[in-house]
Amino acid sequence: MLTTLAIFQSIPSLWLQFAIVAVWVLFILAIAWIINRFANNDPEILRKIVHIGTGNVILLAWWLNIPAIVGITASIVASAITLLSYRLPILPGINSVGRQSLGTFFYSVSIGVLIACFWYLQQPQYAALGILVMTWGDGLAALIGQRFGKHKYEVFGGQKSWEGSLTMTVVSYAISSLILLGVQGNIWSTWIVSLVVALVATGLEAFSFLGIDNLTVPLGSAALAFFLIHRLPTL
Repeated sequence: MLTTLAIFQSIPSLWLQFAIVAVWVLFILAIAWIINRFANNDPEILRKIVHIGTGNVILLAWWLNIPAIVGITASIVASAITLLSYRLPILPGINSVGRQSLGTFFYSVSIGVLIACFWYLQQPQYAALGILVMTWGDGLAALIGQRFGKHKYEVFGGQKSWEGSLTMTVVSYAISSLILLGVQGNIWSTWIVSLVVALVATGLEAFSFLGIDNLTVPLGSAALAFFLIHRLPTL
């Protein structure tokens, strides 16, 4: 009886938390729409604005202690919308109709998977680490690589630049260090784990066939950080 009552009492707060997440995502999409409508900007820059902006929702979920069900539900809704957007012009400029990439879909799925796993383990910092490595690392790597990348290399037919990959490594290291410092403190394993995560994330990002890096980078980074932190001695 008490459990049932508690569930009903939590419904208003759940809706409020879901609304906060939805408002943030809609705010980012509105900015993207304005840029696409009036500025006639580069579509890749437009996609990265959405990529970086929406990814930061994981910080809201973590800091506001939003229940896992809210994040998972939002992920499912976003995944469904992105799948439709590949066939219909729901998100013009973000997903072109017929575009040969499932990156946006994988991005939405990765958020839901990480929230489901690490909220259950009561270790939300690893979900945040994985998503933010993808959000900022991949986002800035793409922008820097396209604008300043003069030294190219290919991985399975996909072209990358060393400038973009270096950006991915540096940003991933910074993100991992900041999160682990805030949770673990200034211990030697924080710096070692951050470096390993940054290097592995850069390697995973290089394999971006059909946008699969939007799944492998956040899941791989979060899982690796979690495993190493719990395996290495805290001396």
